[in-house]
Amino acid sequence: MPPANPTMADIAPESILLAGAGRAILLQIAHPAVGYGVARHSDFANRPMDRLNATLSYIYALSGGTEADVHAMRKAVNRAHAGVRNPPRPPREHGLEPAPDGGAAAGAHPDDPHYDARDPELQLWVAATLYDTALTVYELVYGPLAEASAERVYREYARLGTALQMPDGLWPADRAAFREYWNAQLTRLSVDDTVRGVADALLRAEKAPRAIRAVMPVARLVTVALLPEPVRAEFRFAWSGERQRRFERFVRVGVPVYRALPRAIRRWPQRHYLARIRTLHG
Repeated sequence: MPPANPTMADIAPESILLAGAGRAILLQIAHPAVGYGVARHSDFANRPMDRLNATLSYIYALSGGTEADVHAMRKAVNRAHAGVRNPPRPPREHGLEPAPDGGAAAGAHPDDPHYDARDPELQLWVAATLYDTALTVYELVYGPLAEASAERVYREYARLGTALQMPDGLWPADRAAFREYWNAQLTRLSVDDTVRGVADALLRAEKAPRAIRAVMPVARLVTVALLPEPVRAEFRFAWSGERQRRFERFVRVGVPVYRALPRAIRRWPQRHYLARIRTLHG
């Protein structure tokens, strides 16, 4: 049974949250600045697990690791983010065109949207997708949190952004404010063929380990089912009543099985990733 008043430290280690990993990533890249940063500086086709591994390491360190674990992951993420940028093109001066790359980092293109992985607003969006996805999946399995617990967990998840460059005040003040922010952001998301290509590579995972490829049909079903409908439409994912019923059958069968697992098994991924992190700092 889950704790009566769970905290982030209780929720984040639940391995069932991995069922929402695809949802979180697709929500992130549906923001054009994040999507183009990933498209130009990641390689989902050949290294499909990289972003997931990095994200899980970061979340597990912040939710259940030591200060040394947090320091190691903050340093690793900042190092990875340093080159993920495409500054705005400088204005034309004296009738001359700006330099072709406009000062952009390697891999970027002058016609791409402006982005910078260390932009606090983009970090807010990424943290928001991780929080919203975690709560969506957790409450699907265990039911809604009590009001006081839900507000505490919400405040704790701000750390995913504030551990980097996001200032405390940027995280919406409470869950009601967060919902306003979230709904407004959903109306601003936009997916083009470049970002759809990233999503396709993610969901095909052709070069992922065999065990990952074996579960991808189910992962695709769950990922698409969990997306908000406007985002699903932006990615042009086909959906139907039959697919919805398949997802609901999967939940009816899978949730009781997961809940019956021993706590040690449900939290094995956290132990695995924390052990990996500790190789970074001895």
